[in-house]
Amino acid sequence: MADSTASPTPIDRPVYVIGGGPGGLSVAHALRAQGLRAVVLEKSDGVGASWRGHYDRLHLHTTRRLSGLPGLPMPRRFGRWVSRDDVVRYLEKYAEYHDLEIVTGVEVSRVEPAPDGSGWLLRATGGRELTGAAVVVATGHNHTPRIPDWPGRADYTGELLHAGEYRNPAPYAGRDVLVVGVGNTGAEIAVDLVEGGASRVRLAVRTTPHIVRRSTAGWPAQRTSILVRHLPVGLVDRLAKPVAKLSVPDLSAHGLPRPDTGLYSRVKEGAIPVLDVGLVDAVRKGRVEVVAAVDGFEEDQVILADGSRVSPDAVIAATGYARGLDDLIGHLGVLDAHGRPVTQGARTPADAPGLYFTGYTNPISGNLREMAIDAQKIAKAIARDGSRPVSRLPI
Repeated sequence: MADSTASPTPIDRPVYVIGGGPGGLSVAHALRAQGLRAVVLEKSDGVGASWRGHYDRLHLHTTRRLSGLPGLPMPRRFGRWVSRDDVVRYLEKYAEYHDLEIVTGVEVSRVEPAPDGSGWLLRATGGRELTGAAVVVATGHNHTPRIPDWPGRADYTGELLHAGEYRNPAPYAGRDVLVVGVGNTGAEIAVDLVEGGASRVRLAVRTTPHIVRRSTAGWPAQRTSILVRHLPVGLVDRLAKPVAKLSVPDLSAHGLPRPDTGLYSRVKEGAIPVLDVGLVDAVRKGRVEVVAAVDGFEEDQVILADGSRVSPDAVIAATGYARGLDDLIGHLGVLDAHGRPVTQGARTPADAPGLYFTGYTNPISGNLREMAIDAQKIAKAIARDGSRPVSRLPI
């Protein structure tokens, strides 16, 4: 007679992938290619939700050829620099082409170790409790819009919005607009506003960025980034300096001096160079005015770090995003002081085996390219892990 106190053998379980963006979809396909069942849980009603919400003029800063996900290249008709809408079309086709198992309208609120000690328990909308052999978190680098808690912000009477709410320049034609932040998003929105007829566009800058031409003589910056990514930081800094002087004019007279720290050193600190899509010319021609950083607000005025005050018709804060992972996995001790996962790709936290992350870095070699590479590594790592009863697809 069998021992009635013995624990039952757990049934095979799927791998749950949280997030239906490019990272999640590529992992799901890579897992299927390993013969494993992967279920994508997406809180919105379709894949690529974050891409659908980006501003209209957005194009990839990485080339089409180097931005495709595993198992399906991007169509040539998309052109070299793929538009936002074509990225969405590609993600929809990708899910259909690979017949991925995707459940929409399901938001996972918490991930916990499974009670039986094997795998993970996911708590989701509608009181769902799902148990997976492994979990891949792919909710995206740009998850929760972040606006600094500037003094006086709550009482500001002017129009203030995050860049995530910006779609196109039409509402700002003939208006005075202040864009705060000179990352790639802020730089491109400033150019979009100028081209869309804003009467005045100012760009508030706290730290001068490195500016790189997206392409020089037909050679994309992404290819250079791939070549130098694994070189010593100091060497790349030294190589980048003369290249910047040759390719990008000195904008010191216009308020954008050359940075005093190395390009790759800044990348390692999390600051990606600005890929120029018109900012350099707009600043040189005075169409985008560079001003000091924002220090606070007072009634209808914006107080700048140099003590000056401006009264724009609208303020667009291109001030970044938070990962938004604290409620989901913060209790597991797998996030660093900045709320980012302590591991990435095929590595899994020592105290949380079977929990994987993709898409939470911002590499100069291109997000989509690196997520495609990570997907293959994650799938192989899960397939090799024989300690978890993973559901396998029928042969």
